[in-house]
Amino acid sequence: MGVLGAIARHLDTLVGPGVMLLYPLYASMRAIESPSTLDDQQWLTYWVLYSFITLFELSCWKVLAWFPIWPYMKLVFCMWLVLPIFNGAAYIYESIVRKYVKNIGGVVNSSYYSEDHKKALQMMTLDARKSVERYIDRHGADAFERVIKAAEKEVKKN
Repeated sequence: MGVLGAIARHLDTLVGPGVMLLYPLYASMRAIESPSTLDDQQWLTYWVLYSFITLFELSCWKVLAWFPIWPYMKLVFCMWLVLPIFNGAAYIYESIVRKYVKNIGGVVNSSYYSEDHKKALQMMTLDARKSVERYIDRHGADAFERVIKAAEKEVKKN
């Protein structure tokens, strides 16, 4: 195997810092400068989760040393959290964290959204989701429902 084997064995050390630290650092700085708060949620959630992973590693390093696949599992999980195609940190925020802090500070009530709408919102990019939430705040859930129905009719035409 030679070079390819060495790269495969050390993939987590080669790719890990870029995926787990450099890109999130860059994206966090961009989020600070953007007017949207949704990307702030993505990156704050990422850093909290990354901190938990690091604390877990530091606490359980003797046990984790017995699992040679751990660094790769951590890399894949962090890639899922970080990469914009997955928005894993935003998903965890929306599906777990937000349920517990929802009513603090007058955040939009989740009763606005049906289960289908929640699933659709989770698949959207952060900016698209923020736009939909602003639209619902201004015009109400009924207006959002009318937009969805009009879009479904348009899709059926084509």
